[in-house]
Amino acid sequence: MKVVGAGFGRTGTKSLQAALEELGFGPCYHMTELFEHPEHAETWEAARRGEPVDWDGFLGDYEAAVDWPACTFYEELMERYPDAKVLLSVRDPDRWYESVCNTIYELSRLTVISPLSRPTFRLVGLFVPAIGKVSRMNNRLIWEDTFDGKFEDREYAKAIFERHNADVRRRVSPEKLLVYEVKDGWDPLCDFLGVEVPGKPFPRLNDTAEMRSRVRAVRAVSLAVPAVLALLAGGLYLTFSRLSRQPRA
Repeated sequence: MKVVGAGFGRTGTKSLQAALEELGFGPCYHMTELFEHPEHAETWEAARRGEPVDWDGFLGDYEAAVDWPACTFYEELMERYPDAKVLLSVRDPDRWYESVCNTIYELSRLTVISPLSRPTFRLVGLFVPAIGKVSRMNNRLIWEDTFDGKFEDREYAKAIFERHNADVRRRVSPEKLLVYEVKDGWDPLCDFLGVEVPGKPFPRLNDTAEMRSRVRAVRAVSLAVPAVLALLAGGLYLTFSRLSRQPRA
């Protein structure tokens, strides 16, 4: 591990993942890896509970890590990889909060938190176990542990965000730390990592519009599945009702 990302999600971490891999620091771990490797959720759960984790065995193939869940454990990763540099991706707190609300928090409400859609995704989870396992882990790690179940309190969530960033600045030695906004592009990132600036534009990925389209798709599923089940149940009821009224031979 050469680069440890300490910044919260929705601070440009998907673009940052692509940028680091372009610069030769790949593969780079991001929350999206969990959906490709849902078995990883068990290790992150163990770390969340404070149990020992074999970081080499778990992340040994990765040269960098950004976003949740890795940013929660930046201190443990720094301890295991003392030569790694720490990248704190930041953003205006108000814009960060709005982005999280409209994307990953909305997704979590649809898949885990909402009592209306939760049964639907439990049913989906029978066929796609990764969805339930990863969603539950993220819910506990991010919304319950990091934000104490109070993310909807805007000022409280922003205070957690700013406190985390201040803690990183205080705990990481200045020569190993870059406080970075993705809008600044290649130059500060390449200078910090000691690599040449690529001859291509800085990647811009996973913007709010793209994430909102995913939210709409998930919401459509959460509404469609109960409707289909209701229609099936109604059809079965009518069928059995008609059969019961037929005269017996």
